[in-house]
Amino acid sequence: MNLAIRDIRHSLGRFILTTIGVGLLLMVVMGMGGIYRGMVDDALIVTRGVGADLWIVQRDTRGPFAEVSRLPRSLVDRVAAVSGILDAREFVFHTIQREHGGKPLRMGVLGLGWPIDKGEGLPLIAGRPLAQNHFEMIADESLGLELGERVRLGKDTYTVIGITRWLVSSGGDGIACFTSRDAQTIQFDEPGESVRLERQARRARASEIDFGRTQPGVLQRATGLSGNIAALPGPAVSAVIARLAPGADVDAVLRSFEGWSDVTAYSGAQQEDLLLKGSVDRARRQILLFRVLLTIICAVIMGLIIYTLTLDKLHPIALLKLIGATNRTIVGLILQQSLIMGALAYGVGYLVGQRLFPLFPRRVLVTGDDLLRLAGIVLAISILASLLGIWKAMRVAPNDAIG
Repeated sequence: MNLAIRDIRHSLGRFILTTIGVGLLLMVVMGMGGIYRGMVDDALIVTRGVGADLWIVQRDTRGPFAEVSRLPRSLVDRVAAVSGILDAREFVFHTIQREHGGKPLRMGVLGLGWPIDKGEGLPLIAGRPLAQNHFEMIADESLGLELGERVRLGKDTYTVIGITRWLVSSGGDGIACFTSRDAQTIQFDEPGESVRLERQARRARASEIDFGRTQPGVLQRATGLSGNIAALPGPAVSAVIARLAPGADVDAVLRSFEGWSDVTAYSGAQQEDLLLKGSVDRARRQILLFRVLLTIICAVIMGLIIYTLTLDKLHPIALLKLIGATNRTIVGLILQQSLIMGALAYGVGYLVGQRLFPLFPRRVLVTGDDLLRLAGIVLAISILASLLGIWKAMRVAPNDAIG
């Protein structure tokens, strides 16, 4: 019979509890890596889902996901006229928190460039893309909304016509998709009293200049809708996104925008790089540090456990040496126990994680490569953890068996 198996059966209860404890620790290590993977994937799902080759943002800013970017809607036509651009459309993104059903509803609002972009590239699991220019929305399932549910945002009511999965912002908020016009209406919604005070302020400013005093019609126009006043700009968009024509050179098109003093252009890869370095870089480094610390702690705990188990059987080890057992047999006994514990703990961590990770508030994305990499780390930990026990066993003299 294998000596390692027989020794495990001799102290089965303690071995099982120890293995479960180490397995839970390995589950946390798996979870840390999965949280990072999920965070990165969540951060990039929007940039990849809209299918943009170029991002044109406000001058000297890093894009709508890193900081505030404001551009006039007329920029869409300017971008579309650049050589090498297939089409261009506006992009609107911001975060709101409102009341719905007596509960707070926090969401990221994504404006799609209707009618070019209707949301066909979104990860829909139910419903359909947008079919009209107003009053429809596609919501992520994390928001808790259902198909056909009506949500009032500002002065308008929107109907949920599609449900997505894992469409969240880099902060973990579920995203709801609207047409860009509706997204801007939600973003710049103001209470009626605020609108009235602004109109009175415009009239007061107009009445203080000679042009306003001599032209009564100007005062009347100042108290009307902002859209009817040519001097006031329309709502701004967060960015303009564009697709390149087949065969177009990205670098050549980007150089075309270098002479524009009001915008900065990024390729899709550059925008993703800015997003990762801006919003998730510190979180990534912090999670990596915790993962390294937990791995070290796991190695220390396994080493102490194997050392303790070795201390408990010093007399049997001395007896084995006395009856002629080789050092190879003793080393195999300790090393096999360590490897069995590491393999079982890895299995426990994986199985428990598969049950618990879906319950986490943010996605835990554990990939096959991460599992293989962690398996290699566990193998190395098991071997290193056995060295302390092997060192102690090698110092045992055969005479200790009769001492």
